[in-house]
Amino acid sequence: MNAGTGRAARLVRHACLAAASLALLNPVAPAHGQTTQDSPAPTEPDHSDLVPAAEIIGFDFLLNRFNRRFSGSSDYDVSWGSIRRNLRGPWIVDNDPFKINQFAHPYQGSIYHDAARSAGLGYWQASAYTFVGSAWWEITGEQTPPARNDQVASGIAGSFLGEPLFRMARLVLENRSELPYVWREWAAAAISPSYGFNRLLYGNRFEDSFSDHDPIYYSRLRLGARRAVGQASLDTGGDKRQDAEVDFAMDYGLPGDEHYSYHRPFDFFSFRAVASSTGGMEVLSSRGLLVGTDFAAGDAYRGLWGLYANYDYIAPSLFHVSSTGLSIGTTGQWWATQNLALQGTALVGVGYSAASTSSASQNDRDYHYGMAPRLGLSLRAIAGSRASLDLDAQEYFIGRIANRSAGRDDVSRVDAALTWRVHGRHAIGLRYVVSRRSASFQGGNAAASLRLATVGVFYTLLGLDDFGTVDWRHGASARE
Repeated sequence: MNAGTGRAARLVRHACLAAASLALLNPVAPAHGQTTQDSPAPTEPDHSDLVPAAEIIGFDFLLNRFNRRFSGSSDYDVSWGSIRRNLRGPWIVDNDPFKINQFAHPYQGSIYHDAARSAGLGYWQASAYTFVGSAWWEITGEQTPPARNDQVASGIAGSFLGEPLFRMARLVLENRSELPYVWREWAAAAISPSYGFNRLLYGNRFEDSFSDHDPIYYSRLRLGARRAVGQASLDTGGDKRQDAEVDFAMDYGLPGDEHYSYHRPFDFFSFRAVASSTGGMEVLSSRGLLVGTDFAAGDAYRGLWGLYANYDYIAPSLFHVSSTGLSIGTTGQWWATQNLALQGTALVGVGYSAASTSSASQNDRDYHYGMAPRLGLSLRAIAGSRASLDLDAQEYFIGRIANRSAGRDDVSRVDAALTWRVHGRHAIGLRYVVSRRSASFQGGNAAASLRLATVGVFYTLLGLDDFGTVDWRHGASARE
């Protein structure tokens, strides 16, 4: 993808966020072993290696034709000569617009991943298709030299993003709901277009190849307005001090349920997407347990630990940062008192990251790459079914390990929210966010220090009538 696909990327971006929010319309999961009455009868498990291969090649061909027709760029004038040249290399690091490289490419990779998943293949097989599909695009989709950074974004981050989208689409389709089944079909297709496309072509042929094992999950959708309350060294060319925001989040496979296991990648994941009226997609993140196991500590704590896969895209008005990497971490829940539970995830890792090196330019190309350490901490204090206090903090240290000559970027974001349940699934909340970037550049350029704080008021729609606590105490059902 390149700058010419901006219109298509914006459409995809808003469709992705809106569709993910539809998962909230399916709040009640069937009990263990229970099937839905309105679901089609199950078929024998099946899979296909040829279906995703053909779909990926066809998708890349159609995307090339679309870009060639509408982008106004000659980058897509592919020929046998350009293909032979790209096969010989070398691979480079390109400077396409940040949103294209760091958001559109991972989403493109998720199309590859979900094409394989929805054809009955497992996570690792789908990841291989994603990686090869990305390389196929780099060599045959554009005449420009293939880019290493695009291969990471599409070929690796695409799987880290695609697996949560696939599982959320399955969750929407399979769980009980007052919505008609056909509406859930459309919602699942909007969340994962590849899944919807294969269901359209093959019906239920591949459905029994995957079972979600009935995970306990927490989801919520925030709708509201926010206002900037503190900013410094701001040079963004007319930043608006207030705007509207849509914020969707899901924690899938919460620890504490004895019937649930973590043998497959992304049996636990956290997903979040935030879009604003002024900046479009502002946050898109996926953090899933890649390899790990669960554990218990006494009667009050249940958790899991292992190797996590991370894809983060954060683009407030001051700067942009994105990272694709791996982290060592743990997720758990502790019953502090009878009615107070603490949930949290702590991660320490490293990733291939990109960050702005100056305020956003019109072409959104002024950024650099590097291997970057990252820290992540997410906490939720839950007071029964009445209220929750959420804290999410992320920090990235770009330029500390590799590509140090391009400069240094230390980027952090702290997001705090208080949510009060009013009735049923309806709640109200307050949210405070601080985004900060401290950077220094080589060649005598001045250091930059950017900071933006916002406060917002939100209506919140909960996925269930509580905040996702898991109660295993005294023989209680895992679902509180």
